[in-house]
Amino acid sequence: MSTAEVAVENTETTDRTEEDTADTEHAPASHRIPKSAEPRLRIIRDSAIVAHRNLLTIMRVPTLLVTATVQPLMFVFLFAYVFGASLGGGEYREFLIAGIMAQTVAFSAAFTTVGLAGDLEKGIIDRMRALPMSRLAVLMGRTLSDLVVSMLSLLVMTVCGYIVGWSIEGSVADAVLAYGVILLFAFAMSWVGALTGLLAPNVEVAQSAGLIWLFPLSFISSAFISAATLPGPLRTIAEWNPITAVAASGRKLFENSAPPTFEAPTGWPAEHCVEYAVICSVVILLIAMPLALLRYRRVASR
Repeated sequence: MSTAEVAVENTETTDRTEEDTADTEHAPASHRIPKSAEPRLRIIRDSAIVAHRNLLTIMRVPTLLVTATVQPLMFVFLFAYVFGASLGGGEYREFLIAGIMAQTVAFSAAFTTVGLAGDLEKGIIDRMRALPMSRLAVLMGRTLSDLVVSMLSLLVMTVCGYIVGWSIEGSVADAVLAYGVILLFAFAMSWVGALTGLLAPNVEVAQSAGLIWLFPLSFISSAFISAATLPGPLRTIAEWNPITAVAASGRKLFENSAPPTFEAPTGWPAEHCVEYAVICSVVILLIAMPLALLRYRRVASR
């Protein structure tokens, strides 16, 4: 290639670059991506877009909210009136609601598991992989949208709690802290659900895999009864169970008392239930997030 041809090619390349730059500058502000934008801001934006997409899906298919709204109501009325009469009546209902809240947000992991497994099966994840977006944003968007669903579940349970005779006796600040601790645990459990959904080969397996470990985890705790009533090893598991810590944190901050027949919990997890609940949530996040991202890379690269 001669020197003149090289000069002409360089000139054409420069002209094309200037045209692309001009097109970018004249593009609508909503579609323009600043070159100086930080990667973190891009991840936040992409995560918000994915979360918005998931919430639109839920709005268009309201039956997806059945697990998040109807199931907590069933547990509240079942334990409050069917079993509550023999466990302490009105005092037991005051004790119960924080435990139902902890159990419900733990079950939000199954909601994330099924949702992510469904996206994998339908090819939605493959489409997102083809887009210039962060891998973290796909999973973050899913867990954030499910966190909104957990907020709705807590709202439903709060209203239902007042109907059955429960109330918040503590200060507003303590109540806000209690909901914050519960939602932090919900966010952590959603990442566990995301990891489970990525490991499941299909939606059917995801549905069962998401509940196999959640039921024993929620019932071997003090969400519904005093851990002191459980035999040796089960009592130890219940005392250190994160769901026990989250439920105890809610009762402590809401200032809800237990029935007189319930033995008062002892030990470090009970005495520092709020701190322990936060520690458990953070540890779960530190373990589940990297594993979920690693699994997502493997699934998305198939």
